[in-house]
Amino acid sequence: MALSLSRRLVVCALLAGGSLSVFSSMVRAEELAEAGKLTVAFTGDMPGSGWQDGKLIGYDGEIMQRIADKLGLKVQPALMEWSGTIASVQSGRVDVMLGTMGWTQKRTEIMSLSQPIHYFKNGIMQSTKTNWDKLSDLQGKKVGTITGFSFVPELKKIGGLQLSLYDTADAAVRDLIAGRIDAVIGDPPVVSYAIKQNPQWNMHFLAFTDSNPNYPLLTGLGQVVYGFNKKNDDLRQQVDAIINDMWKTCEMKSIGERYGLSDDVWYTPNGENFRAGVDRPADYKLPSCKNSG
Repeated sequence: MALSLSRRLVVCALLAGGSLSVFSSMVRAEELAEAGKLTVAFTGDMPGSGWQDGKLIGYDGEIMQRIADKLGLKVQPALMEWSGTIASVQSGRVDVMLGTMGWTQKRTEIMSLSQPIHYFKNGIMQSTKTNWDKLSDLQGKKVGTITGFSFVPELKKIGGLQLSLYDTADAAVRDLIAGRIDAVIGDPPVVSYAIKQNPQWNMHFLAFTDSNPNYPLLTGLGQVVYGFNKKNDDLRQQVDAIINDMWKTCEMKSIGERYGLSDDVWYTPNGENFRAGVDRPADYKLPSCKNSG
């Protein structure tokens, strides 16, 4: 399968990258896949992640790059398809995975998940000729999404929906443009960014207006997080402390604005807090950015 332009650029950058000096780290060497380095699994799908000039870029990527710098670790990039990221974390081949991954209770059972870096609402990528924003709008439609996405079981419950699974968002969007499917349910930041970069597609993204408890992953509040091996929870806690500081200074939003995530919806936890009492204390409160600037 052909690589997208963003992925081809990432591959070229990885091949061209030189070695950097190794910094001393507050993280214990035995916690890391490679001493002195933070090995990061990422997909190369912008605006979430990419690799340029020896650094992670994209919203998820830039935040992780800053975290690595503050921890005194050199980023060791591990570009891969989404389907391989979680398994790589579980096996210990990488230290952390990123790529607009949404928090789910099921994922807490297999990984240690970070504080959220932003919020989102799922929705429908579709032709500008339609305005679907409800689950019922998908009944009887041909819909594409990505293998391994958490909400796949919920999509399969929608009456008459014909679901096609793809390894990459690029492949799903190509079929949508070609008319082989009617809609794509993908990562909202990735989908919105792609549409903005390609107005000739005549596509738009509408968030679900439903709030259906039977479809919590599709219609509930989404939290983008990083995933760590459960054995490395100390590392996750150090990362969380840095993330919390970035929320307090609204650094999350200043980074997001460079990647098209400027609206308050990305930084305001409007919706049910599913994490309290699951992988956080019962009185846990979600962080937010109060700065309007």
